[in-house]
Amino acid sequence: MLLLIPITIFLIGIFGIVLNRKNVLLVIICVELILLAINFTFLIGSFYLDDVLGQIFAIFILVVAAAESSIGLAILITFYRLKGTISINSINKLKG
Repeated sequence: MLLLIPITIFLIGIFGIVLNRKNVLLVIICVELILLAINFTFLIGSFYLDDVLGQIFAIFILVVAAAESSIGLAILITFYRLKGTISINSINKLKG
């Protein structure tokens, strides 16, 4: 029963990416939701198995999520200052 919560959070993140492909900030937020669901699953497994390894993986995922969001937001701020918009349609024009 407790495993339904991370599955629901994971599905919300997946549906958010699929349905909101126009807004970059919502895509980043949905990726963070997916990482949160995976984190929560590791913590539940760590609690049930009485093992510390799940908690260590959760800390690593938190570090990766923080780095991903900070670098992604820095790139978005720089792109917004240059182009004036952060729409995915305008970002696709950056392809070589």
